[in-house]
Parts: sequence; C-alpha cells; structure tokens
Amino acid sequence: MNLFSHVNAGSATDARKVGTFLGVFTPTILTILGVIMYLRFGWVVGNVGLAKTLLIVFLANGITLITTLSLSAVATNTRVGVGGAYYIISRSLGLEIGAAIGLPLFLCQVVSVTLYAYGFAESLRIVWPGIPVSAVAFLVILAVGALAARGVSFALKAQLPVMAFIGLSLLALFLGVVFGGAIGAEVPEATFIPEKVPFWTVFAVFFPAVTGIMAGLSLSGDLRDPKKSIPLGALAAVCTGLVIYLLVPVLLSMGADPATLREDSLVWTRIAALGPWLVLPGLWGAIFSSAVGSALAGPRTLQALAMDGLAPRWLASGTEPRGALVLTISIALVAVLLGDLNTVALVVTMFFLTVYGTINLVAALEGLSGNPSWRPTLRVHWAVPLTGALGCFSAMLLIHAPAGIAALLIELILYIFLARRERKADWGDVRRDVYEALIRWALIRLSRRPMTARNWRPHLLVFVGRVEQRLDLVRFGSWFGENRGVLTVCELVPGELLNLDFDPPRRQKEIDAVLRREGLVAFGQVSVVESVEKGVVAVAQANGIAGIESNTVMLGWPDDPQRLVYFLRVIRKLHRLNQSFILGKIKPLPPGREGRRRTVHVWWGGLQQNGDLMLLLAYLLTRNPEWRGARIRIMSLASNQLAKEQTERILRGLIPEIRIEADIDVKIKEEGFKVHEAIHAESATADVVILGLGTPVPGEEERYAQRLGELAEGLPTCFFVNNGSLFIGELVTTTEGAASARPVAQTRRGPGWGRGAAPRPEHTAPD
Repeated sequence: MNLFSHVNAGSATDARKVGTFLGVFTPTILTILGVIMYLRFGWVVGNVGLAKTLLIVFLANGITLITTLSLSAVATNTRVGVGGAYYIISRSLGLEIGAAIGLPLFLCQVVSVTLYAYGFAESLRIVWPGIPVSAVAFLVILAVGALAARGVSFALKAQLPVMAFIGLSLLALFLGVVFGGAIGAEVPEATFIPEKVPFWTVFAVFFPAVTGIMAGLSLSGDLRDPKKSIPLGALAAVCTGLVIYLLVPVLLSMGADPATLREDSLVWTRIAALGPWLVLPGLWGAIFSSAVGSALAGPRTLQALAMDGLAPRWLASGTEPRGALVLTISIALVAVLLGDLNTVALVVTMFFLTVYGTINLVAALEGLSGNPSWRPTLRVHWAVPLTGALGCFSAMLLIHAPAGIAALLIELILYIFLARRERKADWGDVRRDVYEALIRWALIRLSRRPMTARNWRPHLLVFVGRVEQRLDLVRFGSWFGENRGVLTVCELVPGELLNLDFDPPRRQKEIDAVLRREGLVAFGQVSVVESVEKGVVAVAQANGIAGIESNTVMLGWPDDPQRLVYFLRVIRKLHRLNQSFILGKIKPLPPGREGRRRTVHVWWGGLQQNGDLMLLLAYLLTRNPEWRGARIRIMSLASNQLAKEQTERILRGLIPEIRIEADIDVKIKEEGFKVHEAIHAESATADVVILGLGTPVPGEEERYAQRLGELAEGLPTCFFVNNGSLFIGELVTTTEGAASARPVAQTRRGPGWGRGAAPRPEHTAPD
C-alpha cells in the first residue's frame, strides 16, 4: 500500500478534500521542523553535549510518538469529525471536558498565529536590523489569513515549496559539515564538560519542537478518509522528524565547538554550504508555514465548538469556516498589540500539552473500560497511552510548573462552569464505560469479602404507588440511609405488562427526574406485578446486584386497612430473604423553632428485639443536616421499680459501648393504663417515634393490624421496625459488645417488649 495514497473522491464534496500527504503529513512535518530546529538546536547541543541531546530527543519524541499512537487508535476506531483534538476529547470524555480543553485550544491556535508572525518579523532583522516588528507581524497575519481564506487545499499546496526549502537547508548543513571545516576549537565529546544550564531546563526549551502532531489532526474534517489518513500521515511525520532530529545534533556537534553552538543562534548559516542563502529561506518558510497551520486549525476548532452549541451558530456554517477564520485573524491582529508574548507563549505550550495528555488519557481509558465498541484497527495496549499521559503532564511541570498549574486551573474553572449548564449530547462517552469497569472490578472483589455486622449498611427499597405522592416517605428513606447505602424507589403497578397503557421505561425516567428535582439521591424503578403483596416479595428478591442487594424494605401506611394486613404477611417472607422491614406513618413535621431541638423517641425492647436496628436508624437520621442537633431518647416501660432499675442499668452500660449519644427514660407503667396509652402520653411531643415490630403469628395478622392502628393513631410521625437481617442484636455493637448484651436481650421474635419491660396483657403494643 502506498503510504501517501489518496482516497478516490466519491462525491463533489470529497473531491474538494485532501489526502494523507497533503492533509496530514505536510502540515505535521512542517510544524515539527520549525524555528526551534534552526535557532535552538545548537544551543541545546552546546549546553548538554551530544549524548544528552540525543537523550532529550528520544524522551521528547517518545512522548510525541505515544500520543500519535493514541490519536491513531482513536481515529481508527471511529470517524473523527471537524475539530480534530476537540472532537476526539468531547466524544470520549463528554462535552464539558471537551469544551474546557477546546476553548483554550482555540485561543492558543489563534495566539500561535501571532507568535509565529512575531517570530517571522524578528527573524528578518538578520537582513534588516531596523525592521518595525509589530507592523511586519501585522502584515504577516493578514497574508496568512488571505492564504487560509483560499481554502485548505490551496493553503496546503502553497506550503510544498516550504518543504523543499527546509530539505535544501538540511542538505546544506550536511554538505557544510562533510566538506567544510569545523567552526571554533574542536572539543571531543569525551572531554566535553557538561552544562551550566540544568538538563530539564534544556529539555523544556527543546520540547515544543516536537509538539506539532496536532496540525494534521486539526484538519480532520477536510480529509477524504480520516480513519486512514490520520494514523498514516501522523506516524510518518513523527518518524521522519525523529530521524532528522537525531541527525541534526550530530552534524552540529561536528560542525562547531560547544561555545559557538551556545552563543550563536544562527550557527547554521556559518556551518551550512552557501551559508544563509539556503538556511534563511528554510527558516522563514518553517515559521510562515507554522502560522498557516495555526490559521487553518483555529477556525476548524471554533467551527466544531459552534456545531456543538458552545459558540455562536453562525460560526458553524459552510464547508469552509470563513466566519470562524475572520474571527481568528481578528483576534490574532488584536494580540499584536500585546507586545511581548513570551509569557503567553509559555501558557500556550501548556495548553497544547494538556490536549496531548488528554488524548493519551482517552486512549488509555477506552482500553481499560473493556467497552465492546472499542475495536481500533491500530490497537495499542492501555499502558502505553497512560505512560504518554503521565509524560505530558510531567513535561508541563518540568517546563514551567506555575504556567502548567495555571493552564490546568483555567481548564478546571471552565469545566466547572460548563458542568453546571445542562447540555445533552446524542453520543455516549467513555465515562460510563469507566464507571461500569470500576463497578465490575469492585463487585468482584466485594463478593469475595464476607459480610459481617461491622460492614452492614442500609440498602433501602422503598415501595410507593406514585412517587410524587410519597415524597415524604422517600425523604425519610434517604435520611435513614444517610448516603451510606443505596436507596431504590420502586413504583408497583398491578396488572399485566402487555396490557398496560403506559410506558414503564418512560415512567422510570420521570421518577428519576422527580428525585433529582427534590435533591434525593435514589434510583427509580417501575415494576409491573400480579399483586402488591406478591410484588413486594418478588422485587425484594430481585433488587440489587452482587453483594449490593437491598436489605431493608420500607413501606408507607396504607389507606386501605386490608392492605396493612397484606404488608404484615410479607414480614415472614422477608425474613427468609434476611431482609428487614420498616412501616412508616408520616405526618407533617412541626416547624423547627430556635432553641428547640428535635427529638427522636426509640421505644426499647432489647438489642435482639429489633432494638439494634431501631437505634441505628435513629442515629443515621440525626446525622443528616436537616436533623443535626436532634436528640435521641431511649424510652421503655417497666412493670415495677426493680424492672425499671434493671433496664436503666443495662442501657447505661450499653450506651457507651454503642457510641451513640442518647438519653435514657424508663417509666413505670401505671395501673389501669394500656401500653399504647402510655406511649401516646410520653411521645406526643416527639418529632419521630421508632418502635419495634414483631412477626405476626400466621392467621393473627388482622388482629395485629388493628393493634398497630391503635398505637399509630395517637402518635406523630412513627416507624415500626422489624429486623430480619443476619445480624440481629449486633448492628450497633462490636462482636464482644453484642455477646455481652445477649444475656439481657430477649431472643424470641414474637410480640412483646422484651425482658425488663412491661408484661404483655391483652391490648399491649406489638414488640
């Protein structure tokens, strides 16, 4: 296959586009073989010697080569549209990150036009010492703009003579060294005493010489076949540049002594055959072609930003982005007024390096994510681009740490600003792939770790009829989870799936939107079930994944008393699944008043009589910002003074062990008072009341539901809790603490208040 072959045009549009040699290789190699090769290569050799210069060339080109492989992998996996680097980053990491890098990239490409124009004007001082630099730079920018306005094909063809001039200058250098004499005193490499300038400072000066690989990529929208042209043209240019950069320092070290190389930036003109007559056209051509490359790249980056709605739409119109070109040249002309652009040039280099580093990161993440859609023709192991990304970011710090940090901060600020603005894209990006890969990695390792009471956390499954009408219940579910576990909100829809007159996936999106609007971190779900009772058990069994299954089912108080009976029947089935059960009756919370602390009453029946889960839920509730400062009060009823003292002694010993701040309030039940009447009297002013819930004996559910109704009727917001987990009695204690508490805790799971509590007469409350 011919390396520089063109793809035959398939349409009139393709006929106006360019191929590999003209569209990628030419702008890339002309940007690589630029002003640093002519004016700074001798300085590099003179400061660190030939051996270290070759090391610098290998290090710098290594980063460039890896970045080229990364962009080639991406380019062979998917079509690269208008915008080059911005297109790749935005389609892989999302619009926010793409724009945060694309906007500075555009400005850097614009300012680069000004920088090259200044460089061109200053280089003319060699033949015209008194030249007005600013005025000439202004004219150069206009000339560059006029050339770019003729179209990308014409502009690139106009640069072919420049390539010839550069080739002649390299030939002149070779002939001058072979047939001419060395300039200055000869100093053998073995006796060369190395630099006064630090190695990494010299590396920083040289590194921008190899950062021209985006020149061809930026013209991706003008290529006939980007998938083929980008990797072939870019790799060919980088390898050609590497060979030349290995040859030039050898020739320079042979043609002049270190002192001359350090002190004379135009040493090429003294070494080369025919002197400045062959070198200066190559130097001027290299500078001018770099300016043209930036003038072609900038408008196309801006055009891509406009096509994504990140810049005015009028900039996106037309095959040739003439509006974007006018804006680019206008900004470049205004930048002439800034005068000294040395500081700006440093930041420009940093922004380009962040682009290279991010493209490497894209290729590494695509490879790591395991996405089946990642099938590049040119496959590179993920460790290679990851090394390239680290190399780019390290080079930023080595070249100039403050400028590198400033560039990253600017991009971070842009990202934060853009992330706050909701922008929808029709394409997926690598972020989801990375998240899924991380989740899979974590779940595999999670499944290999045993679950213990210490690791238990509430993964709540909240069942609702319609989420908009049960937001208070969902909010308490979120408070009980306190961002420690996973909260799932499930709408149960009784019926037949095929006969439904609504779309479950669409309804799930509506639920997610409601939850986001209310600031609730939860996952919405819609399940079509045969009946509510069967649906609760079926969904509870299926909900979750690989060690993150729901372990607590939460239901709201039903309007239909018969449905409450159904809910109570579910408890026994949930026990078989090792799942706990919470039944909540929620009333409007009294408004917070200054000086008044919210209170949460926990009616105690022993650690193993649901008490551990009740205490844990109360603790998690009070850790939320809305409940910060709330006081937990552990309440209990005793039948006599001896039982009261025993319960108080047990609780006072338990509170320091479980490390939950709580008050203790044990009351003696007065004669003639029913248990639920005593609870009503003590907890009428509480904000939330948490009570235990026993497991009804089969056939007793209706009677049990009646007693629950009597108890809940006279209370504020209340929750009935049944602990069905594997770790009954251990959720708030260490293993040793749980063991020491067991002798005083009741192990029977039927109704009753536990040892030390009141006897269980005919109308006592459950649990």
